[in-house]
Amino acid sequence: MANGDFEIRRSVLVGDTADVYLQRTLTILRNEGINPIVTMEFAAERGGVVCGLNEARTLLSRILPETGSEVWILGEGESIDAGEVVLRVKAPYGALGLYETAICGTLAHSTGWATAARECVDAAGNTPVVALGARNVHPNVAAEMDYASVTGGCVSCSTIQGARLAGVTPAGNMPHPLNLVIGDTVAAMQAFDRHMPQEVPRVALVDTFKDEAEEALNVARSLREKLRGIRLDTPPERGGVTPDLVKEVRARLDLAGFRHVEIMVSGGFTADRIREFVQSGAPVTSFGVGNYIAAAQPNPFESDIHEIDGRPLAKRGRIPGISANPRLDRVM
Repeated sequence: MANGDFEIRRSVLVGDTADVYLQRTLTILRNEGINPIVTMEFAAERGGVVCGLNEARTLLSRILPETGSEVWILGEGESIDAGEVVLRVKAPYGALGLYETAICGTLAHSTGWATAARECVDAAGNTPVVALGARNVHPNVAAEMDYASVTGGCVSCSTIQGARLAGVTPAGNMPHPLNLVIGDTVAAMQAFDRHMPQEVPRVALVDTFKDEAEEALNVARSLREKLRGIRLDTPPERGGVTPDLVKEVRARLDLAGFRHVEIMVSGGFTADRIREFVQSGAPVTSFGVGNYIAAAQPNPFESDIHEIDGRPLAKRGRIPGISANPRLDRVM
């Protein structure tokens, strides 16, 4: 995947988001005139799908000196083992040390999101998964979460910025407010069809006012061949989306001659729930997954110095010297 155009905020560059002891360490070392070349390695606590390396690389390109620095990195989206080194940086400590917090945090959260996305994608088999988790995270990280979701295997995501980072087209049809404000699902879909560009798929949300199968048929009869699909997002208060509901809607659409209409499902889907739908044979065209990805636990990353001025050195419990990993490629 191409390196995304990640925005590195000023607060990161000046160190306001760093652990304060790193700021204090740099102040002490500057006053002592100490600035050795260190080799620092970053490794995950758990296995998973590594993500955040392209963003870390963007940060490193902003802060490291052009000469005397090396960056070795694993491919974004690769499966990793616990403890595997995914990033190695050789640079003056004065240039690198302040950013240990930001790099670990970026890798930890992004890897957690990407791993959760991969779990859903694996559970879905050949059925596409779309990431819809932006409303479950702070907007400052929504794009990075969407990027991680696509890195983990989702075919698309819901935010424009996240899709731009991942190099995909954002996915999204219509929300309940459109239906509610207009007052009728068919009228809302007709307005959608009038005002949205033709390249935007016509996918109707059909659980707002009436029985899902009834609304699906009403919209299909109105848009006919222009209707790409329908989305089921029935709330838990009404029983949620079930395999049997999907099968009924599919059967009624087929009987009415609308075999071309796809069925997307969303609302509280997890990897286990996706697996349940697949095993039941529910004719789902795509799954929308939100909070399962957004709420994924970060995968903590360790950052350790392994060399100082070419001399193998490490804290107790760590092995001094560079850790061998032939999968790393030098990028800087």
